Amino acid sequence: MLDLFISNAYAQGAAAGQPSTAMNFVPIIAVVAIFYFLVFRPQKKQIEAEKKMLDTIEKGNRVYTKSGIFGTIVGMTEKIVDLEIAEGVKIKVLRSQLGGLEEAILSNKQDK
Repeated sequence: MLDLFISNAYAQGAAAGQPSTAMNFVPIIAVVAIFYFLVFRPQKKQIEAEKKMLDTIEKGNRVYTKSGIFGTIVGMTEKIVDLEIAEGVKIKVLRSQLGGLEEAILSNKQDK
């Protein structure tokens, strides 16, 4: 009956070799590589595309803002864009808050 509560101690074979410390870092390196290719790299490409778009906009372009307002550029400075959203209605928007050209978003909608 005591055999249920007490286990017998048996001699064990020689201890297995420890994996090298370099092998301990392989999973960490794999996770970093996955994050780079799935998160950081696409985000970097998106930022570069947005910068290119902001550098190419000019007066008269139809654009949309990141908040969803469509308008025509009637004036620009280095940091601020004047948008005409309706006839005679102008607003000032930070240049960095422009989402893109109107034709890009409308052509995607028509393709579907």
